Amino acid sequence: MKRLSDILDRIAILRSEGDTSISVRRIGFDSRQVEPGDLFVAVRGVQVDGHRFIAEVLQKGASVIVAEDAPGTLPQGVCWIQVADSAEALGQFAANFYGRPSENLQVVAVTGTNGKTTTATLLFDLVRELGFQAGLLSTIENRIGDRVLPSRLTTPDPVYIQEQMAEMVEAGCTYVFMEASSHAIHQKRIAGLHFAGAVFTNITHDHLDYHGTFKNYIDAKKMLFDGLPRTAFALVNTDDPRGPVMLQNTAAKTYTYSLKKLADYKARIIDYNLLGLHLELDGTDFYGRLIGAFNAYNYLAVYATARLLGLDKMEVLTVLSRLTPAPGRFETVVHANRPVVGIVDYAHTPDALEKVLQTIDNLRKGGERIITVVGCGGDRDKAKRPIMAQVACSGSNQVILTADNPRSEDPAQILAEMLEGVRISDRAKVLTILSRREAIRTACAIAHSGDIVLAAGKGHEKYQEIKGVRHPFDDVAELRAALAETVTN
Repeated sequence: MKRLSDILDRIAILRSEGDTSISVRRIGFDSRQVEPGDLFVAVRGVQVDGHRFIAEVLQKGASVIVAEDAPGTLPQGVCWIQVADSAEALGQFAANFYGRPSENLQVVAVTGTNGKTTTATLLFDLVRELGFQAGLLSTIENRIGDRVLPSRLTTPDPVYIQEQMAEMVEAGCTYVFMEASSHAIHQKRIAGLHFAGAVFTNITHDHLDYHGTFKNYIDAKKMLFDGLPRTAFALVNTDDPRGPVMLQNTAAKTYTYSLKKLADYKARIIDYNLLGLHLELDGTDFYGRLIGAFNAYNYLAVYATARLLGLDKMEVLTVLSRLTPAPGRFETVVHANRPVVGIVDYAHTPDALEKVLQTIDNLRKGGERIITVVGCGGDRDKAKRPIMAQVACSGSNQVILTADNPRSEDPAQILAEMLEGVRISDRAKVLTILSRREAIRTACAIAHSGDIVLAAGKGHEKYQEIKGVRHPFDDVAELRAALAETVTN
């Protein structure tokens, strides 16, 4: 329980009616979960406007209503708070309710199209290896030290975030590393958080189904940096042309990293193979276990962030060299009796897929073929579907288009839209197989000795979402089973 007057601390309110000395049991924004004594924030969501449910939550016993519009006649004893932006207010209310936990933590947000999960996870693993307690909010999992919590969204809702950060403070955490998706930034799910720093990895074509235009997508990412305090650091990849854009209006101290230009933090690729990367990192020889040129950027972002957090250079490099990739990020799958290399990667954007295929191509020693299994998610950016197929064909010897997470869409229609991007000259090397399991099995069956089978798009996910139901499905397990099956057959 928390007194309402304490929850209102430092929050700009337009008007209030009722007794602000009452106690609040819980903060809520989902009308279905409201119980007596709760504070309900009416948020205008993408699909649903919470103002429509004020009457319903009042019947359920909500004691405080926070809204942008006047709710009309209120029952006796109910308090009403008017705010200009209820989405922003939700994060601020939640922060106050849980004691503003982020102010007692070093919270670093990582945003960008690709590399968020790897960067955040490596930072979490790094500081843990250095002896610190830490928290993680990521696409793959949420962590409070050794405790693992399931993750359904890249960036959770603000009430959940504040609740988890309060638990992180209780658990003695020093650092928290979190992914900040463009959706979450735009929807103000990170409101109420105090950041020690933010990292920009890159930005490429994605999420235009939500943002409408590429400019809107860039602007959403930029909002994170625009809101940083003067005490924070803003670290951006200047090899991406939008990196400097992120810094235009930030009050934070600005820093850059690059493989190609003058920057505060520099690295150079010396060599890479299936065992890892050899870099010159900030003037020091460095050998890491992550594979592919794109991971040089992830290493550099992690190193620079660690240094900006005040960690020792040689300790950081020593531990970083031992760390392994996040699950489903260029994860290799092999069978002792089958000389075929399987790779699972989360690449679900044209840029990410192109980078993974370039990496595989550079690792080839001779005539090994690349067989790519890939699909596109339903209810997501349709514009990238033909581009994904085109990229897959350009970088592969054989392509099997298949289902990803079709969600509410017809998977056959998704494949038809992907096929529009296949050039006439590439059609002979493209198969379409709706069943992802059969697609992976087919890829392994047609693979010759030394070939590389890439299952792209789902990475760490342990499910396939079809018509609102999540069915158990794991690309790594499927690839392993398919390789074993081709041995026995």
